[in-house]
Amino acid sequence: MPKLTAAFVRSVTKAGKYGDQHGLILRVQPSGSKQWIWRGTVGGKRRDLGLGGYPYVTLAEARAKAFEYRKTARSGNDPTKLHSDGLPTFSAAVEAVIALYAGKWKPGGKSEGQWRSSLVTYVTPVIGPKRVDEITTADVMACLAPIWTTKAETAKRVRQRISAIMKWAIAEGHRSDNPAGAAVVAALPKQNGGKKHHRALPHGEVGAAVLKVREAKGVYPTHRLAFEFLVLTAVRSAEVRGAVWSEMNLETATWVIPARRMKAAREHRIPLSGRAIEVLAEVRSHSDDSNWVFPARAGGEIPSWVLTKIPVRLDLGGTLHGMRSSFRDWCGETGVAREVAEACLAHRIGSAAEQAYARSDLLARRRQIMEAWAQYVTGTRT
Repeated sequence: MPKLTAAFVRSVTKAGKYGDQHGLILRVQPSGSKQWIWRGTVGGKRRDLGLGGYPYVTLAEARAKAFEYRKTARSGNDPTKLHSDGLPTFSAAVEAVIALYAGKWKPGGKSEGQWRSSLVTYVTPVIGPKRVDEITTADVMACLAPIWTTKAETAKRVRQRISAIMKWAIAEGHRSDNPAGAAVVAALPKQNGGKKHHRALPHGEVGAAVLKVREAKGVYPTHRLAFEFLVLTAVRSAEVRGAVWSEMNLETATWVIPARRMKAAREHRIPLSGRAIEVLAEVRSHSDDSNWVFPARAGGEIPSWVLTKIPVRLDLGGTLHGMRSSFRDWCGETGVAREVAEACLAHRIGSAAEQAYARSDLLARRRQIMEAWAQYVTGTRT
């Protein structure tokens, strides 16, 4: 039975999602803008597809389109391809481009999820049902203008993704121009500031932060240990969350992360300090027989937001990724050679020629540094 009325759709201002029939959802943004979404199952997977924004698409029109989408999906077909002339909608083009890029993205990485989430949130509710040849610069402006100055970095990425999809449409012969190109950037107001850096704690406060997390009763044990292990090893969140026991060599106290899981696509060997080994022993007592070193509460890999949220919940004063900067600052102030410090962070320095001759990963020297860092963080050495 229908749940929404035209009067409700017109007057509602509270942000949230409001369901109707045939999988139709009205999403109200905090800004007050309203978009129609169809939620259903296509090819065995749940999909959210944009049906346009209100008031440009009325309740009756959105409801009719939702019925058409559900009927199409139940027949085993893809509702994003509902055009008799064979030209794809923007939503269909999104899926095509994501499938095209999938081969270059890291398995289990965040790229596909970030693409899909940003486009479903800011783009497909506005232009998802439109054919790729119908999309104009004004359409792209309608997607970007609400977030261009308030969420500058997100807006830049969304524009780049729309642009990539339009370039695909050009290559496929569906259109001849890119409506998300330089013209739309020139038409939008100048964004303030540049890319924001992750806020880092002074290195002298990292030990207290680790202790606060370790003693936090409201944080799941394996999540607390994952946080501490991240600090001790100075790695990225994804590298800790995706860690499996087969990567850990406790006899040599070395963690070997395969190239496919590294941002730079190179294998990275990490010397494990005494405290890091203790963390691994402790997490074994909390976890089951899972292959994950730090399993989530419900099993499997810890979601990215779980660890990122810990510094916020406990008011640590810095971000999760900022812990790498804290480590680098400590290296700089304690006389650690630049090439060793950068190797600890899996960074490559120098020209391509220098890198070609720098075959060593400086493991022995890094082992001393990581042990000293662990002692500094745990308060066993100043």
